[in-house]
Amino acid sequence: MANSPSGESVIHRVVRILSAFGEQSPALGLRELSRLIDLPVSTVYRLVSELEIEGLLVRDASGQLRHGHRLWELASRGSRASSLREAALPSMEDLINHGFNHVSLGVLEGNDVLYIERLAADDATVNITKIAGRLPVHGCSAGLVFMAYAQDAVQEMFLSRRLEKLTEDTVTEPERLRAILAEIRGRGYVSMQGIIVPESSGISVPIFTEKNHAVATLSAIVPRGAESLNLIVPHLKIASSAITRRLGYEPSGREIQRRSTAATF
Repeated sequence: MANSPSGESVIHRVVRILSAFGEQSPALGLRELSRLIDLPVSTVYRLVSELEIEGLLVRDASGQLRHGHRLWELASRGSRASSLREAALPSMEDLINHGFNHVSLGVLEGNDVLYIERLAADDATVNITKIAGRLPVHGCSAGLVFMAYAQDAVQEMFLSRRLEKLTEDTVTEPERLRAILAEIRGRGYVSMQGIIVPESSGISVPIFTEKNHAVATLSAIVPRGAESLNLIVPHLKIASSAITRRLGYEPSGREIQRRSTAATF
């Protein structure tokens, strides 16, 4: 794709346009969009016109731009996230039926956890995870699970980064993080209190495919101080193994053993 005079490709500009829409700004006018992405109105008009022709952007009754259904359609076809979500939903619904308040499914996307599904029984627990929302790896239990099972080089890059202190309880010290990652690998789960929301705790387990590759994480969010690990962790691990099987893999013997002994942690 040809580059602009500034060296930025057209594809990159299109991604910037589509990324400008979000929960806080689901609908935008042309000039507002131009200002948000710092591109000339004429350039945005030309690109938006083509995106409208393809159905990737549409105009609502007020004339503002929004994501089109065509964008969702294309993103859903053959997406790994779609297959993961389909495999996970029955187990996530079972967890909600067993009394879990909040359950989420996350995948690793760069330095963030991207949440592709979230079920909630009520709003009694503060939970900032949202479908298609992101949280930094070091600021959520799911992210720490991904780092625990990541390749050594990825772990070291994570541990060498300068991490933001999101709450008083966010762990940013490399040695403490290294110890936490080792505990996760030994136990097969993590429980973190208040590392991004002071009032809540996140409990996460990996969802494996082959060769102990953590393709996703399953998390429960509970009020801080209500981390009944002897009850929550076994249910999460059983659900994780069920999802692994639905994805076409067999949980390893080690994970089956971890699941059966989870109540002793």
